[in-house]
Amino acid sequence: MNQLEQAHQKVTEANALINEAIMNTFLFTWRWWLGIALFIVPWIVWIIFRKKESTDRLLYAGLSSILLGLIIEMFALSMGMWSYPVKFIPNAGLAFLPYHFSTLPVGVMFTLQWMPKINAVLKGILLGIVCAYGIEPFFAKSGFYNPKNWYYFYDVFIYFFIYMVANWLSSRNYFDQLKSKEKVEHNEELNFHFLNKKQKAK
Repeated sequence: MNQLEQAHQKVTEANALINEAIMNTFLFTWRWWLGIALFIVPWIVWIIFRKKESTDRLLYAGLSSILLGLIIEMFALSMGMWSYPVKFIPNAGLAFLPYHFSTLPVGVMFTLQWMPKINAVLKGILLGIVCAYGIEPFFAKSGFYNPKNWYYFYDVFIYFFIYMVANWLSSRNYFDQLKSKEKVEHNEELNFHFLNKKQKAK
């Protein structure tokens, strides 16, 4: 038990050092602004070009990709497989926020709505190749990501897995309302009578 407490204390001290580094050496630098842009711009682009009638379904898939990405990161970072030398927000943990909460889910959602008749496996492989050999090297060269001895080839399978899970979840049809149908019909009837009264009043 004492060892666990000592370990937690060291983690707390390490987080304090990271927060100090963020505030003193990284905040408002070009890397910080680039990271903020990578967090905001993909969502703006998605809002503009998303398939509007499938918004809820796409967001459901995007949320699942965020959760899966964070779970994978939790194990990988704890084993020192790779690291993120740059932090954007104090006490944000070890996760690279623009990647986990913007770039990854938006990429998955765009891939889902792009040419939906194409085989999901092919789209998953394509997404994995683009992310592993396109986006991650960019993050590494920008100083956001340190792959250490990790090979990009392995990431193709990670992204493929995340996409396939998101694709499966997005194709589920059990999205009926939690309210009972009788209650929904009753509310619709009340709204109809209310509108009729307003029209007669005019």
